[in-house]
Amino acid sequence: MSLTMAMKKPVFLLLIVSGLISCSNKDGGPDVSGIKVTLVVSRFDEAFFGMDTTNIDKSIQVLNRNYPQFLQPFLQTIVGVNDAAGIKTFFRLHKTIFDSAQKKFKNFEPVKKDLENAFRHVKFYFPSYKLPTQIIPIVGPMNSIDDMAKMTNGDYNPDFVGPDFLGISLQFYLGKDFPFYNADYFINNVAPLYRSRRFDSEYITADAMKVISDDLFPDKSNTMSLIDQMIEKGKRWWLIDKFLPDTPDSVKTGYTQKQLQWCEENEGLIWSYIIKNEDLHTINPVTIQTYIGEAPFTQGFSQEYSPGNIGSWIGWQIVKRFATNNAALTPAELMAAPAKQILEEAKYKPK
Repeated sequence: MSLTMAMKKPVFLLLIVSGLISCSNKDGGPDVSGIKVTLVVSRFDEAFFGMDTTNIDKSIQVLNRNYPQFLQPFLQTIVGVNDAAGIKTFFRLHKTIFDSAQKKFKNFEPVKKDLENAFRHVKFYFPSYKLPTQIIPIVGPMNSIDDMAKMTNGDYNPDFVGPDFLGISLQFYLGKDFPFYNADYFINNVAPLYRSRRFDSEYITADAMKVISDDLFPDKSNTMSLIDQMIEKGKRWWLIDKFLPDTPDSVKTGYTQKQLQWCEENEGLIWSYIIKNEDLHTINPVTIQTYIGEAPFTQGFSQEYSPGNIGSWIGWQIVKRFATNNAALTPAELMAAPAKQILEEAKYKPK
């Protein structure tokens, strides 16, 4: 049975008005202005693509002196080259990508400020967590999905953490209309259009917080049941909400405003459909992928309005109800709570 016809279509004018309200977190978050966080931006991208390729050996020596802990991992792990010829080839093929990134990110100060504010929230909730002190923008390869960093839950992210640094792959933040993203090869091998529409600067900090939350609480739920995975994903969205209280929900979830509006208007029907048509305790990978995997929409729901990964959104709503009912819990305690306890104590019965 499909709920496509049963769902209530959002009214366009209401969508505009309520979307502006519902897509922003109304909590405002704690006052973190007194928390000191200072990030240093190390423009590895500029240093690499500014080198003299007619004297590659000397240029690499200079890069190695300035980035002693980063150059070799970049060349060997990210780019996959280990000789002068390979470096020259990568340089030649990616110089135009770097030039496009420079047009968009020559002034990196706005990104730095957003990250510093997010890190203040991380430090507020987890004062013992060792935050990165360096931001290292790069321009790396973009030939397959594996050119993004893989998190513990299997999701791919353009940001990545290393010893005392946060790396940002600028080649995946050039704007949804960047021509390379619309090429057939890129769509088929790297990211379909519903994914690459999020390849823009406004998503950098949200992506970074997903990496940080994954570092804080590695997601080991991939062998769990459907409902357990939904709630575990929901925990991470709840945590990102804490780190980014003023960021629109559309940016944190990756949904469009229309998709968010549709979810909010049909929350009860979505949950009702899932519990009537699925075994919440199934470990069937196809079923689980249907509800928590990346997709342009969720099967069984409106192709026009439903987002993919709808199970994570429902899990998020369950976790929010649990958090409201257990306001004394710290974020660390909530993240440690078993999914079964969260489901039982949330008493989730949306209308």
